[in-house]
Amino acid sequence: VLDTMFPIAKGGSAALPGGFGAGKTMLQHSIAKFCDADIIIYVGCGERGNEMTQVLEEFSELKDPKTGKSLLDRTVLIANTSNMPVAAREASIYTGVSIAEYYRDMGYHVALMADSTSRWAEALRELSGRLEEMPAEEGYPAYLPTRLAEFYERAGRVNTLCHKEGSVSIIGAVSPAGGDFSEPVTQHTKRFIRCFWALERELANARHYPAIGWIDSYSEYAE
Repeated sequence: VLDTMFPIAKGGSAALPGGFGAGKTMLQHSIAKFCDADIIIYVGCGERGNEMTQVLEEFSELKDPKTGKSLLDRTVLIANTSNMPVAAREASIYTGVSIAEYYRDMGYHVALMADSTSRWAEALRELSGRLEEMPAEEGYPAYLPTRLAEFYERAGRVNTLCHKEGSVSIIGAVSPAGGDFSEPVTQHTKRFIRCFWALERELANARHYPAIGWIDSYSEYAE
C-alpha cells in the first residue's frame, strides 16, 4: 500500500495522521525496520514510555538485513515521553532533525520518525501560554505553521561536500483529537508535506493493518 499506491521519495516528507489506536506507532516501527535508509532516528515526543521501551526491546532483537547485526546499532532514539518537561518535548524534534542532518552531511540516507508532532504542538501551546502570547486557532500559537514548515522543510536530498549523496526523509505522526483531520496541526502539516497517509478508524477496528485509507491518502512523489 505504501510502495505502490502512496510512495515517499528519499529526502521526502510524509505525515501519518490517525486517531488513538489506528496504528501510527506500529507503522512507523515497520517503516524503520524495512525502509532503505542507513540511519534511523526515532523521536518519541510526548508519547507513552512503554512505546519507547518496545522500540528498545524490539530493535535490539531484530537483525539488520544489510549488516546482519542488531537494528539498534544504526538507530538513534530520542526519548521525551509524556511525563517529561514541556521544554524538553519542544526541543526533542529539533534535536532529532539536527542529528539527522549531521549524518546526512556525512553521506548517509537518514529516516527520521517523529512520534508525535501533535504532542510537540501541544508543548508549543503550553509554552506559548506561559509566555502570555496571543493564542490563535484552538489555543495554538500564531507561529504554529511557521514552526511546522521549519521542521518539514529540513527534509531533502543533497550532494555533500565529501562528494557523496545524502538525504533526510521525515515521517511525522499526527494525533488529532478524536481523529478529526480538520484540526490545525493536521491542516497546517498538509501544506508542507507531499505524502499523506491517512489512517482510518474503521480499517483499524476491522484489524486491517496498516489502516491506510485510500480515499484521503495521496502522494505527490508517485510520478
